[in-house]
Amino acid sequence: MIWIAIDAMGGDEAPHHIVDGALAATRHLDVGVTLVGPERTLAEEVERHPEVDPTRVRFAHADAVIGMADPPAATLRRRPGASIRVAVDLVARGEAAALFSAGHTGATVIAAHGAFGMLPGADRPALAATIPTRQQPALLLDVGASVECRPSHLLQFAVMGSMYARVALGIDRPRVALLSIGEEETKGNELTRDAYRLLKASSLTFIGNLEARDIYTGDADVIVCDGFTGNIALKTSEGLVEVVEELLREELTSTYTMRLGSLLTRRTLRHFRRRVDYSEYGGAPLLGVAGLAIVGHGRSSPKAVRNAVAMAYRFAASRFIERVERDIAAAAVPHA
Repeated sequence: MIWIAIDAMGGDEAPHHIVDGALAATRHLDVGVTLVGPERTLAEEVERHPEVDPTRVRFAHADAVIGMADPPAATLRRRPGASIRVAVDLVARGEAAALFSAGHTGATVIAAHGAFGMLPGADRPALAATIPTRQQPALLLDVGASVECRPSHLLQFAVMGSMYARVALGIDRPRVALLSIGEEETKGNELTRDAYRLLKASSLTFIGNLEARDIYTGDADVIVCDGFTGNIALKTSEGLVEVVEELLREELTSTYTMRLGSLLTRRTLRHFRRRVDYSEYGGAPLLGVAGLAIVGHGRSSPKAVRNAVAMAYRFAASRFIERVERDIAAAAVPHA
């Protein structure tokens, strides 16, 4: 059985939603979960699920939590018993195949980097978010792991993202684009202009620059950028989706006729929600580190946690890390 370490104290609704989602995964997959946090608290949460197979649930005690407002590096040093640190160490020792956390992203990245190290050929980690498009899902990376990047880092992100697209999305030759402020090669800042030249000279299927308005067209399968830009793009999109949904809800309930129409279109609206809902994808894998780590949204619902555990399970079963390592070596990616 594949075991996944769960930072049960990470996230806005932890541990309630985290435990619910993790246990749901054990009912649908051949997977076990190690819940990390205060053992008594987590045991009480599990007791709410008498239907769960107890052989698929373990506990790893952690007596501290890193909050969203805590400085990650300093807090990790001061709190060696923090839940994310304990979860990462389980994977590093081989007691779990992967970890999931919806807690402090910076703390997760630093802890994973420190415990796993980087894959040969990779200099910086990258979070790869799955995003909906008019066609099939695409990848946007980095969305927050490496805020300051060099051109060679973006090339490495493109290589790792292409491997992820082949494994997770089944795309044989992913189309890679560089997020910039114009389609022309000369547009953008020094980082994007230099990265453009590296990508153009690589063996990747590079299609050029992509403007932000075209992220969701489906023209590209892998979209690369630095973590600062990617995080803003992702969270802007999440906010827009929430506003559009609220506006649709208001319009469809404003009059009796519209309410009647909303009943007739309910199935279509549910389909729309599934296409744009981040919880359908579960989380973003942290690429580049020599271990499997899935980072979830701070507001992860039980559904999102369940899907993130499923992602971790699939990656572990397919030996994803080894495949990414081979791809990076084959690409002979330049270092910073």
